[in-house]
Amino acid sequence: MAGRPRVGVLALQGAFREHITMLEALGAEATPIRLPDQLVGLAGLVIPGGESTAISKLMDSYGFFEATVQHHLGEIAIWGTCAGTILVARDVLDATEGQRTLGLMDVSVRRNAFGRQVDSFEADLHIRAGIGRYRGVFIRAPWIESVGKGVEILAEHSGHIVAARQGRMLATVFHPELTGDTRVHRYFLEQVVGS
Repeated sequence: MAGRPRVGVLALQGAFREHITMLEALGAEATPIRLPDQLVGLAGLVIPGGESTAISKLMDSYGFFEATVQHHLGEIAIWGTCAGTILVARDVLDATEGQRTLGLMDVSVRRNAFGRQVDSFEADLHIRAGIGRYRGVFIRAPWIESVGKGVEILAEHSGHIVAARQGRMLATVFHPELTGDTRVHRYFLEQVVGS
């Protein structure tokens, strides 16, 4: 990883502090993003887990949808984790009425597919792209129902896609920020932001 990349973590709702801690531990300049004008100058943006409907409404209220698409087209890398995967997706199955997404990644995501909060679990995954065995933390997690031609499937669990990449977009339906294992964050910084 060349230099110290400046990476923002959307800080409207959800587990953003944990991402900032892990990104900083890897040498990135990580900053919470609460307003669209803070996207300027970022090399990457993490959209964290949380409640996708609440995050969507807040993004809409603050004008994040248009600004984020514009910055991504200008080459900012984006990583959606759990609810963040829903927000980057082309479309959402079982979406709440009026729920918006960025529509940047050619994936179809099923909301709350692995069940409710009480159905949360951990599972051993095999993540491709050199990461290998990894303990995934799933909390009211979606899964990726289908992917477009340009999307690389990075991991599956019980026959469902749980991690994928499309160019400068990464999506994981589990929570790497809650594990203490920095390998997925390192992959994002080195392979997605650095690509």
